[in-house]
Amino acid sequence: MIATEELGASDAVDDPPVELEPVTLAEWETRRLEMNRQQAGRLEATGWLSVSPEPEDGRWKVTAKQWVGGFAIDGLRVIVRPKIKPENLFLLLEVGLPPDAWLPEAIDYAETDDLLAALISFFARTAETTLARGHYHAYRHEEADVRTLRGRLDFHRQFRRVGQLVPMACSYDDFTADVIENRYLKAAMQRAVRVPGVPMVDRRRIRRMLAALEDVADLPMEASAIDRVTFTRLNDHYLPAMRLARLILANLTLQDQHGDTSASAFMLDMNYLFERFVTERLRAELIGQLDVEAQLGSKLDTGGRVSIQPDLLFNRLGQCVGVADIKYKLSDSDKTTDGVWARNADYYQLLAYTTALDHRCGTLIYCVDANETGDGDAADRFDSSTARLAMSSIEVRNVGTRLHAVGIDLSGSPQSIRDQITALADHLVGSLTEPETATVEVVAL
Repeated sequence: MIATEELGASDAVDDPPVELEPVTLAEWETRRLEMNRQQAGRLEATGWLSVSPEPEDGRWKVTAKQWVGGFAIDGLRVIVRPKIKPENLFLLLEVGLPPDAWLPEAIDYAETDDLLAALISFFARTAETTLARGHYHAYRHEEADVRTLRGRLDFHRQFRRVGQLVPMACSYDDFTADVIENRYLKAAMQRAVRVPGVPMVDRRRIRRMLAALEDVADLPMEASAIDRVTFTRLNDHYLPAMRLARLILANLTLQDQHGDTSASAFMLDMNYLFERFVTERLRAELIGQLDVEAQLGSKLDTGGRVSIQPDLLFNRLGQCVGVADIKYKLSDSDKTTDGVWARNADYYQLLAYTTALDHRCGTLIYCVDANETGDGDAADRFDSSTARLAMSSIEVRNVGTRLHAVGIDLSGSPQSIRDQITALADHLVGSLTEPETATVEVVAL
């Protein structure tokens, strides 16, 4: 959400706004822009960019972080593009559909830079296909006062009305479409239809679906409400549309402006997207071999005063045999042609996990781009049908703990990325099955 904290009066006096053209940045790119102090302060307050003053009066150094998308603030429109290909960004959304399902929106995004419009188009098409199979209905328990007997008479409530026979207090199960699945989609549609710049064809599509869902209650829905849904063969066709709805509910902020217009902010955290992507893909790859649990806390010290929270824990037969911590950015100074080397702080963190959990081996897994490293061999290797992981390893002095760094490249095709995840799963299984070196695997994005 865009912060709107007011600056002090002394900061805004005689400081007229500077109107700027839309600014497009890539992840972690730095640009020098001319703007006033208030614009710079509000830009920094969003948390999506880093802003610092330059020696020249009126110029500011603006650096993108791991957030991608677009937002407008104080007359300034900012677009942050991911370094990976658009189709691979949609792959990271982990919707549960094949790559050709989002290809039209990926092409539109590549041409227009408008991630929100592309995502809403994808959501509208997916939701329309979902609802075309028929609105999901389920039984919902109701307690209501009705004029004719329905279900069972609630004697406790009825007897409290001495001498009153109608209406009757009844308890019954209603087979209805007014369930959380439809409420969730409707809430996302109501937010998406207000976004400026959405193509008219998608706006009409959403309005038709809202009309079809008129009997579904208009209730505010938290993005986390999807976690309360148990998906079965009866409602699992709703899952892709609900995952897209979650992105809209969690990341889209609308701000009413003067008149009938509104401004939107939609920013996706690439750290979170890649962490969730690797977690879900590893869960699928390791079924029957290892159980993967995410974000479970533990303690570093014997007194239990210092907490640690690895991103992934690997269990076999109920016993923890490995741990993982997922990060995203590999610094430029750590990209080499002879391997993928982790940052010192990440090695220290991994060593703490392996020591506290009594493991003798660990792995850091980074997101890398072979095209940026200039390592042609690595690019060929990532695109091969039998993708191998780019790896390096060190052995810690005096304790013998071995720490691996693994690179997952996102510059190739979706099939190449899937091959690398499979290779990663094979690496984890192989290292964790050695009884003398129970392995702790850490995924760093």
